[in-house]
Amino acid sequence: MHEQAVVVLGLPASGKTTYLAALWHLLQAKKVASKLSSARLRAGEAEHLQEIAKRWLQAKKQERTFHSKNRIVTMELKTKDDTEFVLAFPDVAGEAFAQIWEARECDPEVFGSLQAQGVLLFIHATEINRPNWIADEAKLSKLMGVNRKAGEPVAWEARFAPTQVQLVDLLGCLQEPPLNIGPRRLAIALSAWDLAEGDGKTPEKYLEMYLPLLHQYLKHGLNPSWSVKVYGISAQGAEYDSDGKDDKPTESAKRMRDKDVPSERIKVVVGETASNDLTEPLFWLLE
Repeated sequence: MHEQAVVVLGLPASGKTTYLAALWHLLQAKKVASKLSSARLRAGEAEHLQEIAKRWLQAKKQERTFHSKNRIVTMELKTKDDTEFVLAFPDVAGEAFAQIWEARECDPEVFGSLQAQGVLLFIHATEINRPNWIADEAKLSKLMGVNRKAGEPVAWEARFAPTQVQLVDLLGCLQEPPLNIGPRRLAIALSAWDLAEGDGKTPEKYLEMYLPLLHQYLKHGLNPSWSVKVYGISAQGAEYDSDGKDDKPTESAKRMRDKDVPSERIKVVVGETASNDLTEPLFWLLE
């Protein structure tokens, strides 16, 4: 049996836990074709997976993962030719990765997971903090009635940095000691792809348009020994219901609950090809 780990990276609210919930449902339901299937689950981990998969099945938003809830889910998966893998899947809060950028610190538990050769990097396709032009900021301040004097310093924090700046720095850290382990495979997962596919672009073209700095870094900044593949992933399929007392059920969530085969909510796009197989990026990372 091959023991191999995949580290799942992503800033807060990038879709990591939703992916894990949908993945577990897909593996258990066995209603759609997939390149990987579930062989066994390590003792004590079923409860967490069943909990998040239940919320996914009910079309309810996942609860946020916080530092105190960081855990590594270990699954034993197998391919169609019965080759088995032990997959270590860290369900780590996005704040833990943001901390590497903001405070230049890394939690020891997170540090251990960053030694994996397979990297699955989640980016919420429509929640991208983009860099702004100074002229646009000045115009917006004027419209809001905020008067700024010339030369007046503006308070700034590292967390305000554009999404792509933070991600480029994070990938750069993986190529420097003590996190550099040599060649890796990197799968970019543009989550909430159902909200982005209306642009009519492939996932890689979408990344090139909306995250140009990151795209250039993937092409020219990564060590040539790294391999990169870009996926559009819709693990949720629509806007889900929240648990707020005053929140009304959404029509899109109702449509998801009404599907005869819940696994068909899932959509994975690579280039021009689409499927319901959420194991596709994992299969590529584990090859």
